[in-house]
Amino acid sequence: MDMVAVVYAVELLPKGKLHYYADNGEDIKPNDLVLVMSEFGLDVGRVMFGPKELSIEQIGAELKPIIRKLTDEDLKQHEQNLKDAVEAHEICRQKIKEHNLPMKLLYTRYMFDRSRLVFYFSSETRVDFRELVKDLARIFKTRIELRQVGVRDELKFMGGIGLCGLPVCCSRFLREFDSVTLKHAKAQQLMINTAKISGSCRRLLCCLTYEYDFYKEMLEGIPDEGETFVYEGKTCVVQAIDVFKQRVLAISQAEDAMFYVPFSFFRGGGENGSVS
Repeated sequence: MDMVAVVYAVELLPKGKLHYYADNGEDIKPNDLVLVMSEFGLDVGRVMFGPKELSIEQIGAELKPIIRKLTDEDLKQHEQNLKDAVEAHEICRQKIKEHNLPMKLLYTRYMFDRSRLVFYFSSETRVDFRELVKDLARIFKTRIELRQVGVRDELKFMGGIGLCGLPVCCSRFLREFDSVTLKHAKAQQLMINTAKISGSCRRLLCCLTYEYDFYKEMLEGIPDEGETFVYEGKTCVVQAIDVFKQRVLAISQAEDAMFYVPFSFFRGGGENGSVS
């Protein structure tokens, strides 16, 4: 039997990965601000859902407890940290220009106790930011953390409009990125033109994964375009596949005639012929 724990899902970064924290006995509800220990230290997060029972395997990390809900005094400190982080962001942006560094500053965050100031940035190359860190430490008199993120995370911070005309998924609801490859496009019979199936981040569209399992299931056992099979004693070639009507458009090599063959023929093992 799997071990389970009562946890709350907490958001630390806007639309970022959800982190699970153990129940501390307080009456905590969704949207409450809570004090937790993150990888950078004492931090403030927003409860997204809970309490909920999850197995230790689902949690997948060392489970720490919520320290407490923010008190009125804590909330004043948090609001001041947010305000100061905006100012720190602009100062860091200016320092990046002064040092002529190939960096794009995306987001700035103070830890709750101001023990650390974290700057998130993107760059297409490795950046030597040692002098920048010295300047920032001298100005803010706290520990400075520069965290480089990938192009997909960059778009999550910045936002944008997708090819569908809607705000990009990563800035609305997509908290973690799955691996997306050309196999996802091929399974959905999309034209392999990377310019047309790539997002603003210049990576393959995340939405290619949304319907992939459906297509994979529907096309199981169905021959690909160009493959040959025997149907009613005739050798045929697959011309096109209609997933939604569950049929294959085929051409008979002997008669030069086109006709449809239902998916059931292939899934039934080809009662009147075989697939090659």
